Amino acid sequence: MSPGFLPLLRVEDKEIVSTLSRLGPLLVPFQDHSNYQFPALSEIYLFVDNETAPDPDHIISLLDSGIQKVVVPVSLAKQLAPTVPKHRLLLLLDVANVSAVTETFKDSVSGVLLKTPTLDPELISSVSKFFSKSSIFVLPASQCQPSRSSIREISNVGAALVIATDQLSTSASTDQRLHVVDAFLASITSDRADGLFPTVVSSYTQGDTVLGLVYSSTDSIKESILTGKGVYQSRKHGLWRKGETSGAVQEVVKIRLDCDSDALQFSVIQHGEGFCHLNRSSCFGELAGLAALEKTLQARFESAPEGSYTSRLFNDSALLRSKIMEEADELCQATSREEVAFEAADLIYFALTRCVAGGVSVADIERSLDAKAKKITRRKGDAKPQWVSATPEVIKPLPPKPQSIPAPPPLPQEVEIDPFDPIRMRTYDLSQISLSQRADLLRRPVLRSSEMMAKVQPIVEEVRLKGDAALLDFTAKFDKVKLQSPDEVREAIDKAYSNIYKFHKAQAKDDALVVETMPGVVCSRFARPIARVGLYIPGGTAVLPSTALMLGIPAQVAGCHQIVFATPPRRDGTLSPEVVYVAHLIGASAILKAGGAQAIAALAYGTENVPKVDKIFGPGNQWVTAAKMLVQNDTDALVSIDMPAGPSEVLVIADETANPAFVAADLLSQAEHGVDSQVVLLTVNLPQETIAKIEEEVDSQARALPRADIMRQSIPKSLLVQTRSVKEAIDFSNDYAPEHLILHVRDAKDLAEEVQNAGSVFIGPYSPESCGDYASGTNHTLPTNGYARQFSGVNTQSFQKHITSQELTKDGLKVLGPIVATLADVEGLGAHANAVRIRLRELQA
Repeated sequence: MSPGFLPLLRVEDKEIVSTLSRLGPLLVPFQDHSNYQFPALSEIYLFVDNETAPDPDHIISLLDSGIQKVVVPVSLAKQLAPTVPKHRLLLLLDVANVSAVTETFKDSVSGVLLKTPTLDPELISSVSKFFSKSSIFVLPASQCQPSRSSIREISNVGAALVIATDQLSTSASTDQRLHVVDAFLASITSDRADGLFPTVVSSYTQGDTVLGLVYSSTDSIKESILTGKGVYQSRKHGLWRKGETSGAVQEVVKIRLDCDSDALQFSVIQHGEGFCHLNRSSCFGELAGLAALEKTLQARFESAPEGSYTSRLFNDSALLRSKIMEEADELCQATSREEVAFEAADLIYFALTRCVAGGVSVADIERSLDAKAKKITRRKGDAKPQWVSATPEVIKPLPPKPQSIPAPPPLPQEVEIDPFDPIRMRTYDLSQISLSQRADLLRRPVLRSSEMMAKVQPIVEEVRLKGDAALLDFTAKFDKVKLQSPDEVREAIDKAYSNIYKFHKAQAKDDALVVETMPGVVCSRFARPIARVGLYIPGGTAVLPSTALMLGIPAQVAGCHQIVFATPPRRDGTLSPEVVYVAHLIGASAILKAGGAQAIAALAYGTENVPKVDKIFGPGNQWVTAAKMLVQNDTDALVSIDMPAGPSEVLVIADETANPAFVAADLLSQAEHGVDSQVVLLTVNLPQETIAKIEEEVDSQARALPRADIMRQSIPKSLLVQTRSVKEAIDFSNDYAPEHLILHVRDAKDLAEEVQNAGSVFIGPYSPESCGDYASGTNHTLPTNGYARQFSGVNTQSFQKHITSQELTKDGLKVLGPIVATLADVEGLGAHANAVRIRLRELQA
């Protein structure tokens, strides 16, 4: 919304007009409007009084030309109301004539400019109540000097004071003139102890896409208003003149208040790399949609690779014209919602290419649309002769949107990142942040489980109802695929198998637990394997035979009768030979050549060829996790799962004994899993020089690794948190509950005793997390996303169920029976008590 005053142009002063146009609309007398040169983006309210009233057609032509609103007397308003939309019409009204306005007529305008002899807040308040939900502007008849207090007083009753520009100044306030900045600040208040104003910065050229959240002070607001540049208030460093050192300056187009007048919006034209200190357009992530397309096309226009398709379009106007005509025709021929969306996207791409080639931006297009929307006079709108069809066609309405199965998520689009930027984590100091900020650091990226459940449910239901018909490329027997894996890979898998088998075999407890709780009463507990288990082995960006080992070996050790692998096929339709080899080693009975939610559903319900299982194990993406959680809650499926899963994560604690190269390598070993992986480094009293060495190692090692593009996206989302003591670090770690915890500290083995929440702990400098991932013997299927507070990693007992038994002798029942009967009577369960007493009577006979 606009500030608490409305400037009325009385003098031709380009500087003050330019300044005021950034703050809101300008009230311009009708007789003078043609004399002014207004900034291109100005909002103009045309002030028409009784003496200068033109005919209604002239008013409408001015509205057609772009005038935002007109302020007209009652007689003219009645003539315009049937034609002009109410949001373009303001009523000029003397305070003495308010009662002459009827209830019906007041709904034909969006506001009132009220002429008053004096500033009477009580009277203005009563008028404001009568014109509820309308804008109220107050123009005092006397030339009383406006002040901050009078602006605030009028603002408090829901109105804005009209101030002539000859009473305003862009220099210091005097007895005759009020500084523009003082007038703007008069009606705004801060609800913060430091007096600052939260400020949303948005991109005017990108549809006011949010760039970031900053703070403003009275000093920064003043400088922004007067210079037209983006100036804000840093809570640490004082005035922050955006782009002063980086060159990423801002031109302020508009400054607006929120509805409570305690927060600001700066709509700016951003220059340079972008608003964010990470050289991104926005602090809230990369651009999307039209804004992203425009940015990409503008970059391609400057330096498109020679011979690329985009380069051809920019250099071959005939080709571009043909593509625009072709896509427009295909859009007209489209019949389904999907086709319309698809063809419209193509048309927009080629049309925007034409615009960029001609130096036209999306903002230019939006201004043209806004100008067209302001036109009140309507044309007939017939097509030009060359486009008129001899036989008019009727466009049929599109069919209602079906509740179809959602498509699998598309591959993540590559984010444009400067390869020369350092690959660096976000840094925080626990001693410098609040408890709420500390809590924010413990949170992982939000996964919208309810949305994923809604997307996954149709897939699961389809497989449940249609079985094999909903699954493609299913292979029941793994031995039909020929193994073509190098010998060294086979040998590595064999050794890893041996170590993992040895550790998991040691976890198996074959002996029953037998306890005599009282004489003649023996209780026991014994383990039995879960008969049928499904093991999900992800595919995606990496081959994961290690996951097949980690899930298959404990199932084999536990003695599961039926072990079914599910893994997505490769692009050529075949299975990874390494995974097939592991399936052979552990004695799998079948391999389902499918992935995603449909594979989970097939395992849960079974199909004509896919065996139903009793428990499903394995990591996966959001679709897999949502499907696992969905089927475990379905009583028809009768299936359980190992644990919820999320993106991979590691937390490293490092003190002065740590080797920076080792620390960096451990962080990167998890950061390469995916762009949503999060790694956390907790430093313990490390000097800045050592922290800088670790950051240098992260950057240099990442650049040399094959999955550097992934790490360029995951590392900036990760955290470097400085702590003052080992206790502070271990407390943070226990609250974070990481999947992997690596201890690069003195006496690491002793510190491991303090660990309460973690999936797996790696002790000392020579225990890289990679060893646990592959071959040390421990299991790498671990709880993520903070679930290490409640869940253990997969182990042999995960594939077992425990059955209890009890055996009572006659003497045992004589002692225990009366106790049981008494408790059953207390609960009112007579049959329970009877089952005991009938035996006791038999023993007494």
